[in-house]
Amino acid sequence: MLVLEAKLKGKAEQYVSIDDAIRTALFCRNKALRYWMDNKKVNGYDLNKHMAVLAKEFNFAKKLGSQARQSGSERAWSSISRFYDSCKKKVSGKKGFPKFKKRGNSVEYKQAGWKLSEDRKYLTLTDGFKIGRLKLVGSRDLNFYQIEQIKRVRLVRRADGYYAQFCIDVDRREELEPIRKTIGLDVGLNHFYTDSNGQTVENPRYLRKSERKLKKLQRKVSKRKKGSANRRKANKRLARKHLQVSRQRKDFVVKTARCVVRSNDLIAYEDLQVRNMGKNHKLAKSISDANWSMFRQWVEYFGKVFGKVTIAVPPHYTSQNCSTCGTLVKKTLSTRTHICKCGCGLDRDLNAALNILAIGLKNTVGHTEISTPLDESDLCQVDASLSGKLSR
Repeated sequence: MLVLEAKLKGKAEQYVSIDDAIRTALFCRNKALRYWMDNKKVNGYDLNKHMAVLAKEFNFAKKLGSQARQSGSERAWSSISRFYDSCKKKVSGKKGFPKFKKRGNSVEYKQAGWKLSEDRKYLTLTDGFKIGRLKLVGSRDLNFYQIEQIKRVRLVRRADGYYAQFCIDVDRREELEPIRKTIGLDVGLNHFYTDSNGQTVENPRYLRKSERKLKKLQRKVSKRKKGSANRRKANKRLARKHLQVSRQRKDFVVKTARCVVRSNDLIAYEDLQVRNMGKNHKLAKSISDANWSMFRQWVEYFGKVFGKVTIAVPPHYTSQNCSTCGTLVKKTLSTRTHICKCGCGLDRDLNAALNILAIGLKNTVGHTEISTPLDESDLCQVDASLSGKLSR
């Protein structure tokens, strides 16, 4: 699945109509969730049928196309399915029981309710909200793909405007000559990662660098009167800054993951439970800022694109065991050098990277398969960074 993104240019009343469509899609999603709570034996097909009942009960829901309403119910069923899977797998802690959402930021159309102009530079929404014709601003040309290949169109509201995302049914694969190189990666906070060759990549710490500006903008929001126009403006400025930080993180992660995968035939990395690690209140912000989970997802994604092997190995004792003789050498987090009785003296992270690579080479048969770096709420962001960033 290839996803191309373009910024939408239109009139103020069109943006208001898009907001109405987004609210309606969220309404359908919450109604589907309520229907499941009241009838626990229903399935995804039953939720889709319930959308037709909503259209008869609520006139504003009827304005949204039938397929767009079903997209809302599919989002609800996606969260329900994740909850069921967590229960079956007996995941420790909270299982993620589906919750109602107060705010939405997107509405998704399948193959009805929209139309592209002949030159593919304008998008027309044809449902009951009468959004009309919107200009697509971007650098990628949709003329390379057939209309039948566009399976979904999503309208997304962000802090800096409105965007259209086109999900195109294309099997993206690129053939590369084998390099005959393997690498083990140990992610950390001092360095973003240290590889088994002794090379390191610095941690950019985008949130830390922007923290002073974010605090200043947050104070301005707090000083403004609730409900006032000045508070809304201050909130928009704060949201745009947060959006900038998130884009910086993603841009760094995508480029780094792509470089790592293209430069090696086998990539081994730790199967970290980042969510659990974030419970450490002293390190939670730094761990979140490092974005290890997204990095792993993109490494796996590019592994499939370029036909490379990606392996997630258990992280247990990779920092404690000696990479030369295998002896257990206990260390605290503050101990940054690995020194063993066998004479091995290495940087702690380099020792871990060597252990990760050694374990990965032993487990090449059962290596981790690709999982796209998206879930249902984030489906249409797969290649926005790599595809020229149409929205810039």
